[in-house]
Amino acid sequence: MINRTLVRTKVVQTLFAMYSGSDHTALSARKTLLNKFSSTYSLYMMMLSFADELTTYAEEQINENKKRAAVLHQTYKANMNFVNNRVAQQIFNNRRLRNYMENEHLRWDTGMSAIEVTYKALLEAPFYKEFMALEAPTYEDEKTLWRKIYSQLLLESEALCSALEEMEVALDHEGWTTDMDMVITYVVKTIKRFKESDTDELPLLDMFAGEQELTFAKELLQYSIDQAEENKSLIANALQNWEADRVAYMDQIILIAALAEIRNCNEIALEISMNEYIELAKEYSSDKSYVFINGVLNRVVNDLRAENKLFKIIR
Repeated sequence: MINRTLVRTKVVQTLFAMYSGSDHTALSARKTLLNKFSSTYSLYMMMLSFADELTTYAEEQINENKKRAAVLHQTYKANMNFVNNRVAQQIFNNRRLRNYMENEHLRWDTGMSAIEVTYKALLEAPFYKEFMALEAPTYEDEKTLWRKIYSQLLLESEALCSALEEMEVALDHEGWTTDMDMVITYVVKTIKRFKESDTDELPLLDMFAGEQELTFAKELLQYSIDQAEENKSLIANALQNWEADRVAYMDQIILIAALAEIRNCNEIALEISMNEYIELAKEYSSDKSYVFINGVLNRVVNDLRAENKLFKIIR
């Protein structure tokens, strides 16, 4: 699940926090980085469990409607298409998810407002009405419904963002609001892999696709810390009509991490490394920072080539 693009983001965030705070040790930074990965994976598990929470809430609403109808001596026939969906039941039964939620003490108590708002929006969604009109929804119908719930109702949900902000504090996590969109795409990808025959061993994503990503994360952070002063000198030499102390702080951090990767991770193509950090600048720095960072990186790369100190793959 955690790929190299996300690794770069978390390394930059860790470096920013490290140099902004009082603890500048590599050990503390590594712990911070691993905690960031853990927080992102916890959000993935939480968002998977959202399916069960929303289904449970829908069932509670039906039960309330039944009670209200009984009091008023009215006939009430509930449409159970959504409440009986097999996808949410599979997620609820998944042992790996349940164990993780229990061990990490994760729960939706603080975020119930997001579930309530999502349910109200769901009732009005055309794709939901079409699903509820089906006489006998198939398993694939249910998977399609959940993909639409996540991608159309949750992907840009202000209610979910607000709930995650509260849950971050209550559950001692961070980065949930910034990681939300990316994590939701991973949840959708996970649901696409489900099969009706899956029991309590649904194929959930691992925190890391393999050891390579974790190794890359640790090495990138260490190179960034160990070579920070060298890379600052390279940056200063590459600046044209610009003083080093006038460079925005986040831009400095992005450049330090970018040069750590460019100088040391030779198996990653130069263009990939540069483009990744330019995209990071677009997301985390000022509007024109990516142009500035692109220019500085190009000048540093040219200087390293001239001195025969660059060994990156070039595509």
